[in-house]
Amino acid sequence: MSLLVSAGIVIGVAAAWMGFNYWRLRRAAKLVDNEEFAVLIRQGQLVDLREPSEFRRKHILGARNIPANQLKESLQALRKDKPVLLYENSRGQAVMNAAIALKKAGFTQLYILSFGLDSWDGKVKIR
Repeated sequence: MSLLVSAGIVIGVAAAWMGFNYWRLRRAAKLVDNEEFAVLIRQGQLVDLREPSEFRRKHILGARNIPANQLKESLQALRKDKPVLLYENSRGQAVMNAAIALKKAGFTQLYILSFGLDSWDGKVKIR
């Protein structure tokens, strides 16, 4: 098998994996921009998935910190009848995994801030 064919297979598999993950994310949660996220904050539960040290330095006003690696143990802290708004620094793997885990746990109104805190232009608390 030539190197070019091998590279093509690797690229094809990577593209398929990325497409599959995007599909899974879209089934679990809705990606929203800053404007829609700001409106949803008034009625939802805002969850910062970053580590506590990052949260203390800067977070969206009104957010609660539930680190992504502790989310499954903290499900009882969230209400299933209210929207859950998720974010991290950028839209990465942690927010996708969190949305999928919440969906599996029965949460139906899940929203992710597109491009995360890095692109947020609303109110923040900075330490």
